[in-house]
Amino acid sequence: MNGKSGKRWPIVLGTIIMQMGLGTIYTWSLFNQPLANKFGWDLGSVSTTFSITSFALALATLFAGKLQDRFGLRRLTMAAGILLGLGLMLSSQASSLPMLYLLAGVVVGFADGTAYITSLSNLLKWFPGRKGLISGVSVGAYGTGSLLFKYVNGALLETAGVSGAFLYWGLIVMALIATGALLVREAQHSPAVPAAESRSYGADKAAGMEPRNYTVGEMLRTKEAYMLFAIFFTACMSGLYLIGIVKDIGIQLAGLNEAAAANAVALIALFNTSGRLVLGALSDKISRLGLIGGALAVTAAAVFTLSFAELNYGLFFACVAAIAFCFGGNITIFPAIVGDFFGLANHSKNYGLIYQGFGIGALSGSFIAVMLGGFKPAFIVIGLLCLAAVVIAAFIKPPVENTKKKGLHLKPFRSAA
Repeated sequence: MNGKSGKRWPIVLGTIIMQMGLGTIYTWSLFNQPLANKFGWDLGSVSTTFSITSFALALATLFAGKLQDRFGLRRLTMAAGILLGLGLMLSSQASSLPMLYLLAGVVVGFADGTAYITSLSNLLKWFPGRKGLISGVSVGAYGTGSLLFKYVNGALLETAGVSGAFLYWGLIVMALIATGALLVREAQHSPAVPAAESRSYGADKAAGMEPRNYTVGEMLRTKEAYMLFAIFFTACMSGLYLIGIVKDIGIQLAGLNEAAAANAVALIALFNTSGRLVLGALSDKISRLGLIGGALAVTAAAVFTLSFAELNYGLFFACVAAIAFCFGGNITIFPAIVGDFFGLANHSKNYGLIYQGFGIGALSGSFIAVMLGGFKPAFIVIGLLCLAAVVIAAFIKPPVENTKKKGLHLKPFRSAA
């Protein structure tokens, strides 16, 4: 490892620590029933909090890049960590649903999304030749946080009660994100790609060019931005809808008992994290869009199976594992794809726009289920959308032709020699 590479690894460590703290919000389902029991609230109304959190998280990514330009990465992520921790700690005092929605939903979600997108984009700038792998490390840490805190927050709920759990959870998360923020350094621009890494430009190598750095306005004038949004929206909706209702479909569609169906929650966390690490690293070696297309095809097969097959224990868990693995991989590969298509200089702003597919996808699956009357019709629609996204992924190319028409000169791709 050369000296320059050695200076980058503390930034990796700091980002991992931050992302693990940020990922703890995916343990929210543990709090639904205890809150409903304590305050006598409707369980569905309580679970709506996480939909608000997810939407606020996605919305924050629209503003995070501008906030980073004004305050700098370290100060912004530090402030986001403090705000997230305070949001959780104050949620321990919430005694009404509107207050819970504001604190645990809007405040926590906005703080989480701000730190998530900026720390991820910054890390990609430090490793421009390993975008898939480094995205897998960062987003994988986010998933690992949710997996580990399933047990941490479970223990806090048992020992301290739901209000006490919020308090301690907020303190721990604040400490994690603040510690990570102290370790990161902001990349003022994308460092030169080391020779050993230059061969890893997936989409760029195929085009023989390095990507131009598009501004938000320039990106929005390309048809590729909207095609990527459609793919990302579909990938997010398929995974997020399953995460929200997996226990219910285990009981209603597969005939599992409560305990067996609850195991699916842990299974999703495990395979979601595995998909992030495995497919993220793999995307530096083969076509990223090819991986996305393959993952969406597998997802389509799994949701059609849930819709039409006679489910048993094994088949149900195989489908759940496949969808979770592909969802984790897809949301890991996408930051790298946006970098491939539109460059890294404005990545947090450009990816922030594409990332709105996450927030809209978080709401759309449940909306479709309500409109069409249940899990199975929703899965059929999701499967059809996945097949359409596979077709888009097969034909979309980086907008190199657009830049040539404008008379811009792109540097030739650096060889590994």
